[in-house]
Amino acid sequence: MTATVRKIIHVDMDAFYASVEQRDDPALRGLPVLVGGSPQGRGVVAAASYEARRFGIHSAMPAARAVRLCPDAVFMRPRFEVYRAVSREIRAILAEYTDLVEPLSLDEAYLDVTETPGFDGSATRIAAALRRAIRERTGLTASAGVSYNKFLAKQASDLEKPDGLAVIPPDQGEAFVAALPVGRFHGVGRATEARMQALGIHTGADLRRWDLADLQQAFGKRAPFYYGIARGVDERPVQPVRERKSVGAENTFPRDLAARADMRAALEPLAAKVAAGLAAKQLQARTLTLKVKYADFELITRRRTSRMAIREAEDMMPVLDVLLEETDVRRRAVRLLGVIAAGLEARETTEAGHQMAFW
Repeated sequence: MTATVRKIIHVDMDAFYASVEQRDDPALRGLPVLVGGSPQGRGVVAAASYEARRFGIHSAMPAARAVRLCPDAVFMRPRFEVYRAVSREIRAILAEYTDLVEPLSLDEAYLDVTETPGFDGSATRIAAALRRAIRERTGLTASAGVSYNKFLAKQASDLEKPDGLAVIPPDQGEAFVAALPVGRFHGVGRATEARMQALGIHTGADLRRWDLADLQQAFGKRAPFYYGIARGVDERPVQPVRERKSVGAENTFPRDLAARADMRAALEPLAAKVAAGLAAKQLQARTLTLKVKYADFELITRRRTSRMAIREAEDMMPVLDVLLEETDVRRRAVRLLGVIAAGLEARETTEAGHQMAFW
């Protein structure tokens, strides 16, 4: 019996935050719009309109550098409540086509339309219809990719941006990946790309030449994923309800922190925010991660896992003290600190088994 070929759509809103700002203020249309923090401080770009991207500006770029690239850029402070409201509108539209919608963020989602009735069974027609509905109801444009798995649908959605639709059919999936540079693989970051390049892996075709055992030796637990996508295979299902994997908070400081006492003081409100997030979701954690970005932008993490439950800020601070000691903060200034609680589980209803000083 032949297995059913899945029909997956990846929907990605075009320059979402910036497009919402241009929609709500017609005077901004056609201008290079940047949404993010102040360029006079340590702000970063959260979103750039396509007019701004022509200057080489992209998200996560320091705002001060963006201004140097485009002095006429219009900076807007983020309006996250507005973006969340628009995102809910978009998700309601997607839900009209299938129950199998997996949101990835406010502006993108996967849909499994394998069993969606109508449209002559065509995922491409469904993608065109939902893009049209998004435009008519929200005034915004979305790009979409259609394929037989999540990896290729995501890659396809980038092919015709902005306001485009691209399809990678099953008989072309492996050939598409073979010609794709590994740096453009969704799921391969800069560090992994550099590692692959050093091993002579420049394209999907190069990756396909490696057997699974050698990939596992080089890349550990990610090896089966790389082995599969090199062959156009990705069996990950579209998951409508995504389990929350972590609760975190971070802060980029107006001035670099050089004194350890200042760093510890800066960690206290972050720990309190994470604890509040855990309490709001009735969760507790087992793993705590400290995130540190030095003044030269190098980013490192340190983590600890415990058998005891992590709930309160008082639980976290002794651990964060230890993790801080494992970094170079005594020699190097810090521009960002972050705290992440992971290994989440339902919070116990009693205090049994919970020790405040579990370390």
